This record gives sequence, structure tokens and C-alpha cells, in this order.
Amino acid sequence: MAFLLTFLGLLLQILWLAILVRVILSWFPVDPSNPIIRIVWDVTEPILAPFRRVIPRIGMFDLSPLAAFLVISFLQQSLPHLL
Repeated sequence: MAFLLTFLGLLLQILWLAILVRVILSWFPVDPSNPIIRIVWDVTEPILAPFRRVIPRIGMFDLSPLAAFLVISFLQQSLPHLL
């Protein structure tokens, strides 16, 4: 059970960091064919896309990463109590 909690916690932390990297990369012009950029986009898009469908953009600001951060943080705090 402890292994499962540790694994899920690590997975959520990696996902949180990947979304943070994507947010930072969105401030700079990047080559979408770069393999590292491709990996970051491929990992984060399945998480951000549902939020993007529900939360509209405010001008040029996409709030889906903020919503994802909140959900991931909630899951990280709730994880020990769920299992």
C-alpha cells in the first residue's frame, strides 16, 4: 500500500512539473518538432484538454494549467486519505 501511495504521489509530482514546464515554454518561441517539446506537449495535453473545454480563455490567457494545478494539488493532499 505504501508503494502505491509513493508511486501515485511521484506520478502526480512529475505531471505537475511537466505542466509547469509547458507553461514556462509557452512564454517563448519554441520549435514544435523538437523531441523534448513534443514529449512535454504529449504528456500534458491529455490533462489540459478537458480543462480547456470547460474553462474558456480570458483574452490571451489560458487558465487550464491553473485548474490542473489545483486538481493535482488537491489529489496530492487527498491521496493518503483515499487509500
